[in-house]
Parts: sequence; C-alpha cells; structure tokens
Amino acid sequence: LLLALQVRLVMKAHSFIRENVPRVQSSIKDKSGTVHIPRISQYLYFLFAPTLIYRDNYPRNPTIRWGYVATKFAQVLGSLFYAYYIFVRLCIPQFHNSSQETFNLRGLVLCIFNSILPGVLILFLVFFAFLHCWLNAFAEMLRFADRMFYK
Repeated sequence: LLLALQVRLVMKAHSFIRENVPRVQSSIKDKSGTVHIPRISQYLYFLFAPTLIYRDNYPRNPTIRWGYVATKFAQVLGSLFYAYYIFVRLCIPQFHNSSQETFNLRGLVLCIFNSILPGVLILFLVFFAFLHCWLNAFAEMLRFADRMFYK
C-alpha cells in the first residue's frame, strides 16, 4: 500500500514538473516579466484529484452528492467484509490443514490450485473497491467533473 502511494506521488510529481517547466523556460527565453507559477491550492487539488495529468483548472461539478459518496464508501466497506469472508472461509482452512501435515509437493500444488479462485476474487475486490469506489468517492467530494473522460 505504501509503495503504491509512493508510485502515485512520483507519477503526479512527474506530471506536475513536465507541465510547468516548459512554461517557465519559455517565459525566461522570451524575457517576459510574468512567469506563471501554479498556486499551492492548484497543486494540492491535483494531489487528491483522481487524475495523473496536471492542469491548472479541471472541470468541476456545482454540488457534491453526499448520498453518492456514502454509497461508494459503503461499497468499500462491503468489499472489505467480503474479502475477509473469502479469507476466513476459503483460504485459512486450506492453509491450516496443510500446516499440520508433513511437507510434500502434492499438498503444496493442491494448496496453490485451491487458492487461485479466492485470490482472483480478492484481486477483483481490490480493483473494484479502490479504482471504482474509493476514487469515485473522492472525485465526488472534490467536485471533479471529468470522470467520463473516455466516453
């Protein structure tokens, strides 16, 4: 989780620098008196907005739909409880039984194959909870209106 957060911050810092350095360099070359430097509020908004492309201004919704935000956070909590249920019912009994037996290759292969389906389910839950629910909730709280970019 910490590594993913660091990668996201490095990618956002790269985008911020890549967008602003050419503007500053061109204003220095032109010897114009005004150098456009982004405000700290623009940078902070960019850090929390669900985008990796820096712009000075993003399209914004006029209001926040708090019911939508609550629904998305409830879906995150539901995903966490469902992941816990998958671990308790499908993963832990499998490895608990294998820890009491002597080690053999057949047992290891059976444990791995019996863990593939729960692992895929957990992977889907993580993608749904974070990429869909969590980021959409923060986009709504920040009034970020550019969520239909690919449409």
